[in-house]
This record gives sequence, structure tokens and C-alpha cells, in this order.
Amino acid sequence: MTPVLKKSYKKQYPFRLGTTSFIYADHYLPNIKKLGPFLDEIELLVFESRDYKKTLTRSIIAELVELSATLDFSYNIHLPINLFLGDHDPSKRRMAVATFKNIIDWVAPLNPTTYTLHLERQFDLDQPAEFEIWKQRTFDSLRRLLDLGVDSQSLSVETLDYPITWIDKIIRELDLRVCIDMGHLFFHGFDFKQVIDLYLPLTTIIHLHGVTKTHDHLALDKLSPKKAALAAAVLNNFHETLSLEIFNYENLDKSLATLETWPLKFRNEFAL
Repeated sequence: MTPVLKKSYKKQYPFRLGTTSFIYADHYLPNIKKLGPFLDEIELLVFESRDYKKTLTRSIIAELVELSATLDFSYNIHLPINLFLGDHDPSKRRMAVATFKNIIDWVAPLNPTTYTLHLERQFDLDQPAEFEIWKQRTFDSLRRLLDLGVDSQSLSVETLDYPITWIDKIIRELDLRVCIDMGHLFFHGFDFKQVIDLYLPLTTIIHLHGVTKTHDHLALDKLSPKKAALAAAVLNNFHETLSLEIFNYENLDKSLATLETWPLKFRNEFAL
């Protein structure tokens, strides 16, 4: 028998609590139907750009809209990770801009809280000249995307495997928003406090998952007490979306149980 969560976490915390649409080894609809009754938000993963109209047909999107209304939850969209706005090939950059715009238009009926965007680096970390060229190409592509009518504040740029401060100019000049992936910050050893201080006011979604020295996207019980305390302190001052970015039921179940042991405020507490 397929396991389901044992209790509802809706409206429990000051932030919207969610997880990914890939908890069960199945398609979107079965995942949403099992998760929607228990969580505030679902992170709809659209990782591949090629067949999104086949995996998210108009009829499936209509059913997802209905499930959101009936079960009282929202969506956020994780945009594809195989499109490169900073690609050295101008035709691939143009294709990436057009595809992102098409996907955003296609899933717009879901009324997502944000679209999470990977600005994947195509440069060596020890090659600052390469980085500057990539950054300019990425800035120009994003500008074209916004010129097509995409709302800058609907895009949340995710913290990846390079310091997000390196693209601070892109974020602020284009008025973008941020996805702080705490797991990535811990995994890559970045300055956690610096990122929180600089970008939490711009953050519409936080990704959280457990990490070890060699793996990330694990259950939250894999976080050290120090890392867990850092994450909890941030969440007690955060009121947008927290997505537990993990990809199977066992890790989700463990993560939700772990979250309940953290010294977090409850929503009714926050309202007092």
C-alpha cells in the first residue's frame, strides 16, 4: 500500500510549508492528490523543457487548478534546469528565453506563488574573466525575458554552487527575487549569515533539505544541530514559502517529524 502522511501541516507555521511534486514514483496528479490534503504548497517540478506540454497537458493543468481550490493549497513552479540563459551560443540563449516564456504562460492558470530559476554557471570558478562574460550574457537574456512581459518579481533566482553575491547586480538591477536554498549553502560551505542578511528581504521561497559531506537533498535529520539551529532561526522570521526539497516519501516523513522538534513559532502564536 502506498504510504500517505499521517497528519495535516496546513497553516501550522507562519510560512507556507510544502514539498516537491516528486515524492512518489508517479506522475504529477497522483503526487498532488496524495500531498495536497496535508501541505500548504506544492513545488511543481518542470525540470525538463522538451515535453512539458505532454506531461502537463491542458486537461491535467485544469485538474491541478481544481485540486488546489478543493484541497486549499498553492503551487510554486521550478523552471527547467536544462536551459542556459548565459550559453555561449546566441541561438541557444534565444531558445532558452522563448522556452521559459512559453512555460510560464502555459502554467499560468496554476497561479504560482513564484517561478524558481536556475542560472547555471558555464564558467570555471577560478576564471573571473569567463564569469564576467557569462554574467553579461545572462543579464541580457533575462532582460529579453522581462521585455516579453514576465514579471521580474515572479522570478526567484536560486542559490547554486557559486556565491549568489556574484550575481547581485543582476538580481538588483532587474528587480528579481531570490530562492535561498539552505541545503546548497550548507553543502557548498557558503557564508550562511551573509546570504541571509543580504537576500532574505528579497526571498519568496526557501528550499531546505538535509546534507552530508557528499550528498544533499536528504531528510532534515541529516542536518547537524548547528545547521538546524541556523535554519530554524531564519524560519522564525520568514512568512513566504518553505519547500522541503526532497524526492521520496521516507525523507519527507522524516523531515516533517524533524521539523516538529525545532523551536519554530506556530501560525496562531505569530498572530498574537
